[in-house]
Amino acid sequence: MVERGEFKGKPVLIIRRDENDKYPFSFGLSKARMILDNIDEIKKFVAENSQEGAN
Repeated sequence: MVERGEFKGKPVLIIRRDENDKYPFSFGLSKARMILDNIDEIKKFVAENSQEGAN
């Protein structure tokens, strides 16, 4: 579940596991760019550290 919001007048993305998620993950444009620039390493990290059935 992804929504857009605002923090101190700046746009942010807010990612929730579900609509009842008390601790969503949010980030702005600068961190979004960092994520995109490093998406391959992030995918590699997830693959290397995932176990079947784990979240």
